[in-house]
Amino acid sequence: MSWLNYHHLLYFWTVARTGSVTAAAEELGLAQPTISAQLRSLEESLGQKLFERIGRRLELTDTGRTVYRYANEIFSLGREMIQTLDGRPADQRERLRVGVADVLPKMVVSRLLAPLLSSAEDVHLICYEGKPAELLARLSIHELDLVLSDAPVGAEFNIRAFNHELGECGVTVFAPKKQAKKFRKNFPQSLDGAPFVMPTENTALRRMLDYWFARNDIHPHVLAEFEDSALMKAFTQLEFALFAAPSAVKDPIADLYGMEEIGIAKDLRERFYAISLERKVRNPAVIRLVETAHQRLFG
Repeated sequence: MSWLNYHHLLYFWTVARTGSVTAAAEELGLAQPTISAQLRSLEESLGQKLFERIGRRLELTDTGRTVYRYANEIFSLGREMIQTLDGRPADQRERLRVGVADVLPKMVVSRLLAPLLSSAEDVHLICYEGKPAELLARLSIHELDLVLSDAPVGAEFNIRAFNHELGECGVTVFAPKKQAKKFRKNFPQSLDGAPFVMPTENTALRRMLDYWFARNDIHPHVLAEFEDSALMKAFTQLEFALFAAPSAVKDPIADLYGMEEIGIAKDLRERFYAISLERKVRNPAVIRLVETAHQRLFG
């Protein structure tokens, strides 16, 4: 039987958490060569590389990320044990690890997840942002419980996962308040030549907008393209440009960014999905998320 050396695991976990052997050595009060030697011993015992050097930085490999997740849980349980023996209440909250596709509007994400934090059942929410392909890969090895995306998982991904539609909404076009009246008149033809900031081409919203503009023979003047929706909206305040966003969050967008709704992109519907490894959702926190989305956000 193979036995895990927990001292070696602690050294690895500290290096991964602090970002370098130097920082880990300072925290543990050990010499750097000692840490490096123990890391090599752990890699040899596991038969896999845990780190790769990128320039002067150490980055976790795929195996390293998996080991780090287990190490986190192991040392978290250790802390809970000490707290319990000391008579202090341990953190018994359910952990929900959610991957958020970086193309999703931040306001939609916050409104999907916020009810989990205010519910009667405590949830320790842990969010990771990234490219959908990266998040789905992490989901496949159980590093994540759920992935939120603007597109369903398709056959192009080699993963057995299931789509749970959270809901859909229309697409609203916004303009700065001083220009809203001008562009509201004769909408949507008024958008021809209008200064626009757009989401990047890897988003479902961009593909829909391109189709809608072409169908209506509208040619906006695209000033810039942004993958981050919050940055895109902030940019409009500086450049006095128009943008489109999900209608489900049109009121908070108008209030936060000082914009006005000038029209609805007719026939466009943006959809949002929760992707999990379960065909039928059983995780209570995920059930609450799906139900809240159906009833409150997209109801």
